[in-house]
Order: sequence, then structure tokens, then C-alpha cells
Amino acid sequence: MNFLRGVWAAPSAGPQPSGADTIQKLCDRVASSTLLDDRRDAVRALKSLSKKYRLEVGIQAMEHLIHVLQTDRSDSEIIGYALDTLYNVISNDLEEEEQEENLAKQVDDLGSQFTEIFIKQQENVTLLLTLVEEFDFHVRWPGVKLLTSLLKQQGPQVQQIILVSPMGVSRLMDLLADSREVIRNDGVLLLQQLTKSNAAIQKIVAFENAFERLLDIITEEGNSDGGIVVEDCLLLLQNLLKNNNSNQNFFKEGSYIQRMKPWFEVGDDNCGWSAQKVTNLHLMLQLVRVLVSPTNPPGATSSCQKAMFHCGLLQQLCTILMATGVPADILTETINTVSEVIRGCQTNQDYFASVNAPSNPPRPAIVVLLMSMVNERQPFVLRCAVLYCFQCFLYKNQKGQGEIVSTLLPSTIDGNSVSAGQLLCGGLFSTDSLSNWCAAVALAHALQENATLKEQLLRVQLATSIGNPPVSLLQQCTNILSQGSKVQTRVGLLMLLCTWLSNCSIAVTHFLHNPANVPFLTGQIAENLGEEEQLVQGLCALLLGISIYYNDNSLENYRKEKLKQLIEKRIGRENFIEKLGFISKHELYSRAAQKPQPSFSSPDHMMFDHEFTKLVKELEGVISKAIYKSSEEDKKEEEVKKTLEQHDNIVTHYKKVIREQDQELEELKQRINTLTSQNEQLQATVTQQVSQIQQHKDQYNLLKVQLGKDTQHHNSHSDTFQMNGIQTEEVSKLKEELEEWKNKHELLQGQLREKDSVIEKLNSSQLEMGTTEQSSQTIRSAGLEHNSELQKELEMLRSQIQLQAAEISKLQMENQKLQVMNATADPVLGDSGATAATSSELEARLEQEIKELKSEVKTLSEEKESLKQQLDSSSSTVAILQDEKSKLQREVAESKKEQDDLLVLLADQDQKISALKIKLKDLGVPVEDEDDIESGDQGDEDEDGDEDEQD
Repeated sequence: MNFLRGVWAAPSAGPQPSGADTIQKLCDRVASSTLLDDRRDAVRALKSLSKKYRLEVGIQAMEHLIHVLQTDRSDSEIIGYALDTLYNVISNDLEEEEQEENLAKQVDDLGSQFTEIFIKQQENVTLLLTLVEEFDFHVRWPGVKLLTSLLKQQGPQVQQIILVSPMGVSRLMDLLADSREVIRNDGVLLLQQLTKSNAAIQKIVAFENAFERLLDIITEEGNSDGGIVVEDCLLLLQNLLKNNNSNQNFFKEGSYIQRMKPWFEVGDDNCGWSAQKVTNLHLMLQLVRVLVSPTNPPGATSSCQKAMFHCGLLQQLCTILMATGVPADILTETINTVSEVIRGCQTNQDYFASVNAPSNPPRPAIVVLLMSMVNERQPFVLRCAVLYCFQCFLYKNQKGQGEIVSTLLPSTIDGNSVSAGQLLCGGLFSTDSLSNWCAAVALAHALQENATLKEQLLRVQLATSIGNPPVSLLQQCTNILSQGSKVQTRVGLLMLLCTWLSNCSIAVTHFLHNPANVPFLTGQIAENLGEEEQLVQGLCALLLGISIYYNDNSLENYRKEKLKQLIEKRIGRENFIEKLGFISKHELYSRAAQKPQPSFSSPDHMMFDHEFTKLVKELEGVISKAIYKSSEEDKKEEEVKKTLEQHDNIVTHYKKVIREQDQELEELKQRINTLTSQNEQLQATVTQQVSQIQQHKDQYNLLKVQLGKDTQHHNSHSDTFQMNGIQTEEVSKLKEELEEWKNKHELLQGQLREKDSVIEKLNSSQLEMGTTEQSSQTIRSAGLEHNSELQKELEMLRSQIQLQAAEISKLQMENQKLQVMNATADPVLGDSGATAATSSELEARLEQEIKELKSEVKTLSEEKESLKQQLDSSSSTVAILQDEKSKLQREVAESKKEQDDLLVLLADQDQKISALKIKLKDLGVPVEDEDDIESGDQGDEDEDGDEDEQD
């Protein structure tokens, strides 16, 4: 403050203005009053005086106002007054009638110095950022305006303070989301000042979702039909994207290029464009150019160009290009924008070549644009824009170059329509020097770095006048050059000839074949002309140098060595090199070398082309060396050139092979990508199915566990049935069937027992007969022994019958029983033999009694035979019983099979019943469990038993 008092000591030395004392008193009230109302009134009064007494208020009140911001933050009204007062002091945005012209510079310095005082304490800027966060309108709005004014006055310093402040930039980004349009719009202006020339802040703002918010605002405001808010948003977008590769890539990757297409959807009625709409659309076109500028990295530019084609933005721009009623400046900027969108991008160039103007018959857009370029009535900037568009169309586009040159060749000329080649030739030889220059430069771009087309262009023949033979295009160019036309025309023709002859020995031979060309060039170079002609002399020296450097010595009179001797005699080597240096030293050359777009303040300054400056830079040094080389060095150089040409041919061949392989690789990559995507889809499907299978497995395991519990519970009641979920009624039915089979089995056993009883009766009768014989014949001891043996045999038969009954009850061992029964017959026979032996022994002992007992023995033998017959009959009875047993066994087997079938059916029925129960449970229907049913059945059985007991 002392510094400021010293600066303005002179104007304040006289009588003080009436407001000075008032300002001092108000400052004292602000500093000393304890009541908030008094301080608020004092600050309000300072605000009203701040515009008229800006210097005094700034010097005396700034410190007090900052103190108010720090201490009275609870009162939004006094904070708003303080911020407005500081804004009036710092800002230079005063109305012109309130400023005197002689004090304009002083006012600018005043605002800058007050800003410097305010930001000297960085806490003041941090405090201001905090106040901007307040939602209260009376605090936030003046805070935004004050911060914007600080950035205008001391931008870099304030930017640095905000950058190091915690969340400084993020706080300001919230202004774009404010629902109050006044604050939002002033927030856009604030961010414009904040992002100027500061890449770090630009990146932070971009990554704080600025692109999304700004594009939303532009859409809400009506795109190009919007007001000044759209203009402010577009200026902020330019700040964020221009010369900032990181933000450009973020903009492209975020698919924001696609959102630019609706900007250029102009209606059919293009009459009455407002000035704001023209401004908005102009800025939108410039924003597109920022993304595809030739100064950007080639990869970034190429990706943006492709994105613009795929989203339809290029097509929309071409629609504006061919529309009617579009203002001239918008049309010019659209042409420049289309130029840079297609520059170096083969896909976009091919599309542009297919665009037709809405005329009858339709004409290619390129032809329509060239018609404007060679028309001297068109505005200068429009003609420059068309030339730039044509250059960008041919840039690295050999296909397009061939199409343009083919329209000049005799076999492809169509007399019914105007072609691009005819328009270029017409402009090349018209009376308008600007048309001559533009056509020459355009034709030079058609030959740029394309030796094949340079050779084909030698075939072009022109009919100069009726009755005269046609001349070649090359000859006609040199004829006009020698006629002494305007400097601009000659410069254009010389640039065309230099481009045409460079790196093309056949064209050099055709040029030297005309005996007038070399004397003309040497004469132009040797003369001492004015400054305007020095540029022409330099270009003539360059053309002659190209004729030497690319000379294949096919013409004896114009070999390299002879041309060098000619230069030495007529011009001098040093003088030749000096004249050659005039080109690169020219001011217009330096301007043209800066950027590809031809931008000239007036037609007179239109001398050099950007691509031609590259050619001069490449050839100037090698031509200077070639002039001083000897013939031996030339021979060596020729050998080296031949070797290099061979190598170049080999390299070209391999490049072609590599290009083909690259195409194959691209196709294979595409197939791989397709297969990869299919594989990923299939894997995703498999993963999904695996997860579903796992879920089904889990559900199955849960059901299995539940069914296992049910099975265990069922087995506790009936161990004989090892199945899940058999109903109680079905089990009872099976039990009844089993009981029936058991009853049948018992019946069969009863029948067997009856047979046994019959056999026992037979045995008992036999025993009775034995006992009768013993009582009647007591003296026959041998007969008794024999009878006892027979009884033993009968006992054995009885035991065998009992065993057979036991075997029948078990329904097994059929063959064994038969063998046992067969085996029982043999011992009976054996025993009869033994009985006979015993009787003979008795006869020997009792010879006296033999005769008496013979008759009795015979009788016993007969009885024995009768018993034997009875045994046989019993054996037949046993066989009959065995047959009946086998039948019963078959019936039992069949019953078992039927029982197994019933069990299978019951198991299936049980599964169906359990599934139906689960579905009923899922539907919420109550279902009784088997435990409840069985318990109920048991209860019923208990009740029945009790009733029976009572009965």
C-alpha cells in the first residue's frame, strides 16, 4: 500500500476529492465497529463508491475487506458486498464512457497491481476458493467474478496458486453443475481463464468430466442455434484440446467425437443465419480441426480421422460443403475442416472422391471445388481453402493422383463433361496469375513422390491454336515461362517444373531436348535484376541444378559435365550457389514452411507452397555439391546411384511382399479376433452351463440327503424293504401278498405231512404184523432177529421221509434228495442178502430144525417181498410229492419275479409321489409326511387292538 501511495503521489497531492474522507471514515467503521449491521452498512457504502473512487477504495479498504472475508463468513450479505467491492477495484471491465482515453493504460496497470497485492498472500486465493464453494447466490456469484478477474490480471501466478491448493480445480469444476444458469455460465468463463496455456490444469479439468458436462450444456442450449453460452463452452473446449495430446486422446477414447455430429445437422432452409449461429458453427469447425491438425502426432490424427468417418461426421461436413445458402466464411472454414479430416487418410480420401454435388447432371465435389479455385471472381480465402482441400486430397494418395492425371491423358478425355485435369490446364494457362499459381501448385501435388505419373504426364498434348500442331504440356509450360509473364505465374510454373523433373531422368531428358530451355535458364540466372526477380532467378538455378543432378547423360550435348562447364563460363559457380540460396532466404519461403495450409494476407504474397519448401530443403545441398564435383566423381556417383537403384528395386519388391504379407496378417488377425470373440462367447456359455450344472448338483445332493433321511426313517419300521418313500398302503398290500404265499407254502407242507402220516401208518401196520409172528413162533430166534432188522429198516425209511419233508419246506436241494432216496433202496437189498446168510448159519447150527423152519422162512420172505412192494409204492408216492414240490417251486419263482416287478413299479411310483410332494410344497400346499401317516396308522392299529380286547 505504501508503494501504491508513492506511485500516485502526484495526482493526490492537490485537493482531495470529497469522497476520500468518506472512504476513510467507512474504513474506520469496518475496522472498529462491533455491531455486524454497522460493518455491513459500511461495506455496502464502500461498494457504491468503489467504481468512482477505485484507487482510494483499493488503497484504503482492501485490507479491511479481506479481514471481513475472514471473520464475518457467517453473514452472507456482508461477504457479498465485500466481494463485489474487491471485484470493482481489481477488474478493468468498466464501461468505456466511464474511462478517459488518456488513462486507459493507467487503469490496466491499476487492476494488475491491485491483483498482485491481493495474491501476494496465497491464503487470500485459498479463502476465495472456499467462498466459491458456498451455495448462497450472494456469495458464490461475486466470488466467481472476482476469481475470474484475478486470472485475467495475473493468470500464471493465480493458476499456480490454485494448482497447489488442495482440490482447488475440483472445487471450481462444481460450478458447471450449478442449477443457476448465471453461476454456471460465469463458471465457464472462469474455467476459460483458468485453462489458458496451462497443460497441467487442462488435464485435471478434462479428467474431472469437463467434456461430458460441456457437451451436455451445448446440447441443452441448442447446439449451433444456441446463444453465447455455446460460444463460451466451445472456447473452453478449444483451450482443453488445443496442443494437448493427452486430452485429445481422452476425448477420442471417451467417444465424444460421436457427440459432435449433431452440431452440423443444419436444415434445408439455410437463409437468415444469425451472427451468433455463424460464430458458433465457426468455433465448432475449428474444434474439429484441432483434433485432426497436421501438427498433432500422426497416430492421434489418424485415429480421430477414422472415428469421424465411422460416426458420420465427415459425411455431415460434406453435406454442408455441397449445400446452398451457407455463408461464405462458414463454407470456407468447412472446406478447410474437410481438408484436414481427409488428409493422409485413404478411407476418407476415397469417400471424398465419391461425393457428388447436387447438380444436374451430378458432378464430383472435387470438380466443383476446382471450378471455384480457377474462378477469379471467387473470394481469395475461398480459393485458398479449395487449393488446400485439393492438396490434402492428394497427400499420400497415389490412387487419387492417378485419377487426376488420367483425366489429362488422351485415352481418357471425355468431351461431354469437364474433368479435373481440364480445369487445371485451363487455370494453368489463363490470364489470371492467381489461377496460374493455384493450378500449377495443384498439378505439382498430383505428381508429388510419384515417378510413374511424372512419366505419364509427358504424354499430355495440348492444342494451342487452330492450324498449329499440338505441343506437350511440358513444352507449353516452358513457352509461357519464356514469355515474361507475371512473377507469380512464373514462380508457379517453375515450382511445377522442379517438382516434375525431380527424381525423373526421363522428364529431365525431355526438358533438355528443347534447345531453348537451357539458354533461357542461364540467361535468367546470369542477369542482375531487381529484388522481385531474385526469387525467379533462384528457382531457375534450382531447375538447372535438378537438370544436372538427375541427368542420365543420354543427350550428348547436355551431359552433366558440359552443363557444369556452361555454368562455370556464363554464370560462375559461386554466383550460381548464391542465386540458389535466394529461395530459402526469402521471407515468404519461411512463412510457407511453417504449416501445410496456405494462409496469405493478400494474393501478392502467394508465392511458395509448403510441400515445395520440403523439396528445396532436400535438393539445395545436393545440387551445391553436384556443381563442384568432377567427372570422375560423377561416374562414381552414377555407379553408386545404379547400385542404389538396384537396391531400391529390391527394397521395393520386398516392400510389396511385406505389404502383401501385412494384408494377409491383417486378415489373419481379423480371423483370430473373430475366433477369439467366438471362443470367449463359448467359454462364457460353458462357464454358465458349468455353474448351472453345479447348482443342479447341489440341489440333487440336498434332495438326496433329504431322501436318505426319509429312507432311514422308513427302514426303522421295515428293514426288509430297502427303498425310498414306499407308501404304507402299498407296503401293507405287499405284506398281504407275502402272507398269501406263506399260507400256500404251509398248505403244501401240510400235504407233505399227510403223506408222512400215511407212511407212518404203513410202518405201524408192519410193526403189528411183526409182533404177531413173534408171539406165535417164540422158538424162531432167527426170525425175530430178521424181524428186528426189518423194523430198523422201517425206522430208517421214516427218518428219511422226515428229512425229505424238511427239505421241501426249505425249497432247496432237489437233486440231493433224489440221490438220497435212490441210495436208500440199495441198502435194503444189501440187507436182504445179509439176512439170507444169517438164516443159513442158523440152519447149520440147527440142522435139526432146518426143515421145520424152511416153510416159516419162506413165509417171512413173502412178507418181506410184500413190504418191499409197499416201500416201492412209498417211493412212487415220494416221486409224486417231488413233482408237486417242483411245481410249487416254479410257482414260488414266478411269484418272486412278480414280486420284483411290483417292487420296481412301487419304486417308480414312490419317486413320482416324492416329486409331486416337492412341487406341492413349492406351491405352498400343506403335505403330510410319511412319519405323520405311519404314526397315524399305528395309532389306528392301537385303537383297533384296544377295541378287540374290550370285546
